[in-house]
Amino acid sequence: MNKRDAMLALSAFGTWPLAAVAQQSSKVWRIGFLFQSARSSVESRFEAFKQAFRDLGYLEGRDYVLEMRFADNRNDTFPALAAELVRSGPDLILVSPTGPALAVQKATSTIPTVVISSGDPVVSGLVKSLARPGGNITGTANMLTEVAPKHLDLLLELLPKLSRLALLMNSAYPSHRAVLKRLQAVAIGRRIQILPIDAQSLPDIENGFAAVKAQNANGLLVVTDSTYVERRSEIAELARKHRLPSMGFGILEAEAGYLVGYGPNQHALWRRTAYYVDRILKGTKPADLPVEQPTVFEMALNLKTAKDLGIVIPQTVLLRADKLFE
Repeated sequence: MNKRDAMLALSAFGTWPLAAVAQQSSKVWRIGFLFQSARSSVESRFEAFKQAFRDLGYLEGRDYVLEMRFADNRNDTFPALAAELVRSGPDLILVSPTGPALAVQKATSTIPTVVISSGDPVVSGLVKSLARPGGNITGTANMLTEVAPKHLDLLLELLPKLSRLALLMNSAYPSHRAVLKRLQAVAIGRRIQILPIDAQSLPDIENGFAAVKAQNANGLLVVTDSTYVERRSEIAELARKHRLPSMGFGILEAEAGYLVGYGPNQHALWRRTAYYVDRILKGTKPADLPVEQPTVFEMALNLKTAKDLGIVIPQTVLLRADKLFE
């Protein structure tokens, strides 16, 4: 090899990695997204995901495009929307929460899927275990069954005379049924009776509130569900109407008028989703990415609701609150 050929060879060797990186970065990923509620209800959380994704070097339009579907709380549309999304040919699917995730699971067993903030993916059958999901699905979980006893303990701090707790839930979801079972087991030792309200619509909720109030319910816990989230203000008003001190699974519930809200920081879970997407796009299989449980929790109190119901909030609880709404 003469000097000129050697220099050309070295030049080609030196530029190959850059060329490969450029070729790799020219890929525009197609990311599908299916959400149970309306777009407006998830906008801020989705922005948290996109910002975290930007921090990892991905720009929308340059590195990825989104195929978005919203069910607007019409649960009967999940299968059709999931099938439509799969037919669009995405490289990866984001889905939240459990209901639409189950529809995506039925629609594809090959497209990598990241579930955001699912209730309990093991109980729901989305994954085999948290540590080893198996299949094409992974993501983050609220772990409702693990958090529910903490809700009960916090309610007891606020309502020492709590004896009959109404539980607003949707029995169509396995994770909600698991929460009921867990609370019933825990409540025995605390001498509390759990009164389930199985409701999917506002009239059902109102009828349920009237029924449990007739049974002398003196507290209310609302299991997180997109339908309940969309109607949180109406539910808060109904709870006040029936003089039921209410608790939800997030701080937005307290802002809407619930007495207290406690649960995982949803923006943190959505930001963490960017990590999963990045790893999968770089070649890691979903089956090799453990499902993560929340590590950041928030608690908020509504002081106006407390005053309206004549509840004096202990100083120890006030000091722990991340937000106070007046």
